[in-house]
Amino acid sequence: MRLRDTKIPENTVHHPVFARFYARMSVAAETGAGLAAVRSELLAGLSGRIVEIGAGNGLNFAHYPPAVSEVVAVEPERVLRQLAVRSALRAGIPVDVVPGTAESLPVKSEAFDGAVASLVLCTVRNVERSLAEIVRVLRPGGELRFFEHVRADDRAMAAVQHALDHTVWPLVTGGCHTARDTLAAIERAGFVVEAYRRVRMPDWGIRLPTSSCVLGVARRPTAVD
Repeated sequence: MRLRDTKIPENTVHHPVFARFYARMSVAAETGAGLAAVRSELLAGLSGRIVEIGAGNGLNFAHYPPAVSEVVAVEPERVLRQLAVRSALRAGIPVDVVPGTAESLPVKSEAFDGAVASLVLCTVRNVERSLAEIVRVLRPGGELRFFEHVRADDRAMAAVQHALDHTVWPLVTGGCHTARDTLAAIERAGFVVEAYRRVRMPDWGIRLPTSSCVLGVARRPTAVD
């Protein structure tokens, strides 16, 4: 049995207005901002059983390689979860969309070969607890693929991000924070970061508070590590 025997509240997270806006915006960004290419790079080489945390409307599903045998996609927001179910039906691999939060994943321990966090650790209520859950559900040696908003390198933009994160931005964007030091949080959780690169999204035009991102691979150490 894949899921833990716990009852998952259907509406743990509910941002219907933002969810509908995000669904339209994210589809447009696939080609307009180059996100489709980033998703393909993020997921390339994965195999086995994968858990995706905060699957949103399921845009990653089309990019999973054939070597992936199954994806369990966890999404707490009801509107986005319904859209993810539709995306799952069109995916070329088995995808099971389930309700749940990153801080309490409804899956058993050490059940997955890989985990995917794509533009979700910026929105979770508790980053440390969410990463601890990812560690729990990955087998030893399993890998975490991540693509996340992060704090900008330059002080001026970082100051703008800080101001937004502590005022209106999380309120209107479903809890998003633009300036979390996600890479450091991943390392503190016990992962070994194997590779990463900074990504600007989009890579053209005016730089936005959400432009600074990081794309990378980290691994849960094995027992002998």
